[in-house]
Amino acid sequence: MVDSQLRTNGVTQAWVLAAMGSVPREDYVPVSHHNVCYTDRAIPLDDGTVLNPPLATALLLQAADIQATDKVLLIGASEAGAQGYVAALLRARVAGLTSASTANWADAGHAAPYDVIFIDGAAHLVPDALLALAEEGARLVTGIADGPVTRLAKGYIHQGQVALKAFIDSEIAPLAAFARKPEFTF
Repeated sequence: MVDSQLRTNGVTQAWVLAAMGSVPREDYVPVSHHNVCYTDRAIPLDDGTVLNPPLATALLLQAADIQATDKVLLIGASEAGAQGYVAALLRARVAGLTSASTANWADAGHAAPYDVIFIDGAAHLVPDALLALAEEGARLVTGIADGPVTRLAKGYIHQGQVALKAFIDSEIAPLAAFARKPEFTF
């Protein structure tokens, strides 16, 4: 995975490559998917969510430019996801990690402000209250859901706002909790 998927697609940060080479991905997927857990595709988990493809995860980790001293907020689709594979990867880099699910991220305010917010999935919108948990100039990485296409994106939080800039199209699971509310149409 590291040599054939990550390095060949521009993942160069040593800590990302080392973490993804040492954290056993099969420990975070159902036994029925052990034979494909290192392929670059999403893996369905028992709680109805998915583990995003390794390349998407690596590119988001790299884009976040995480330093060992950073305080990081990881938001996953479920409680299990927030404590799963990406959390294990991040723990290889930082001691200041807070994990939360999309259902309970507001509870993470006790450890704010954060230097990095890592949303492990695609969002239509990022709630203002979530941005308020960030340090001025903090980095935010996520996927952007744009119809049937998802893109990986990075932004910097300034005065409680973020402008996300997509940097590559990639498969990443949409997060229902961060979906755009339906508008009235005829």
